[in-house]
Amino acid sequence: MPGAIQIRGEVLTALLEQARLEPLKECCGLLAGRGGVMTRTFPATNAADDAGNSYEIAPEEIFRLMRTIRAAALELLGIYHSHPAGENRPSARDVARAYYSAAAYFIVSPRTDAPQPVRAFSICEGKVTELEIHVMEG
Repeated sequence: MPGAIQIRGEVLTALLEQARLEPLKECCGLLAGRGGVMTRTFPATNAADDAGNSYEIAPEEIFRLMRTIRAAALELLGIYHSHPAGENRPSARDVARAYYSAAAYFIVSPRTDAPQPVRAFSICEGKVTELEIHVMEG
């Protein structure tokens, strides 16, 4: 995966809004687009037992979201979740559960004082690399 990713500005705004809607719970979902540009969010329900400290998307919901993405002629480009407390960088659990190495992993901070409220990472075989986010308008 290259060191930079492209995402529409309204998609970044939607990620922050979702994370701040319930700031004590981890939000989660999928990001899709075309031509390497992320153009849509697909919010998911956090099915984790401890939604304040982890996230999990139920397999049935992943299948449903993937069908919706394919039906819209889009491709899965990213996966996102929030970290309600602490730094928005991958935890050991995030790294261990990064099953889609071709996807960018976005971690959102709901905190208004976060220096970088949205960060993106490539996670492949346990190696974490921060990605530069290029915001596309239009």
